[in-house]
Amino acid sequence: MTTTTAAADALVPASHPLAGHLRLAAAAAPHRAWTPEDGALPAIYLSHGAPPLLADQGWMTQLHAWAHDLPRPRAILVVSAHWESDAIAITNPHPRELVYDFWGFDPLYEQLRYDVPDAAWLARRVREVMPDGVHVHEQTDRGLDHGAWVPLKAMYPEADVPVLQLSLPTADPERLLRLGAALRPLRDEGVLVIGSGFMTHGLPFIQWSRPDLVPDWSSEFDAWAGEALARGDVEELARFAGCAPGVGFAHPTVEHFTPLFVTLGASTDPAAPVHGVIDGYWTGLSKRSFQVA
Repeated sequence: MTTTTAAADALVPASHPLAGHLRLAAAAAPHRAWTPEDGALPAIYLSHGAPPLLADQGWMTQLHAWAHDLPRPRAILVVSAHWESDAIAITNPHPRELVYDFWGFDPLYEQLRYDVPDAAWLARRVREVMPDGVHVHEQTDRGLDHGAWVPLKAMYPEADVPVLQLSLPTADPERLLRLGAALRPLRDEGVLVIGSGFMTHGLPFIQWSRPDLVPDWSSEFDAWAGEALARGDVEELARFAGCAPGVGFAHPTVEHFTPLFVTLGASTDPAAPVHGVIDGYWTGLSKRSFQVA
């Protein structure tokens, strides 16, 4: 029997930071819904972390505050680092089981739920905005992976916004910028477009016994990316694999960085400076996250 989000949340131990976050979120002021008068929602790139993000009260508070600084979207479209594919695909638009694509963490995280409303209308619109000749496959047996539901549980814990996930079909920045551009009209319809990754993601090179230690490769890559984003230098960002300091350690595989190009592509002007929202580090990895107009 499938449990509801609220029923699963009720099983979180009261002493766990997630339980505290859920209590604070429930007591927050009502979240005003987006209307056409608000104009286009921004597109965002967020660093999502592993499920223990939901044990970090400070990080959850940052994400929830970010969500509440924006009107509550009609729907959310997420491109996550954790779903790569050769062709463009979407998750089942009807609520499905979550993808618990992780291991070695507290079993609590595999008991959490995020049962969102039907997103069939968004699936239809994603197909409609794609360029001629681009087919969008529907992977009917796939639900949201942790690159989508973990940060969204902090941002929108009520699970009351339809969510659809779009696969990451390439690592080529130019192709991802074009994909983001195709999604741009959805922002005018109250859809929050999210690229979900991690600004640095060198897990094999982290000293897990020293979570306070920020490796040089992480801080140097983060500073390079932050400077390029601040001046809107898309060309520099697109050359990251060959020119970014520490890239071989910061991104031994690139799927946590490349969703950034979908976000930039979905902006009104990809070459405009971004608005930084979250920075700092988590276990040595950069949490840099931003939004674009």
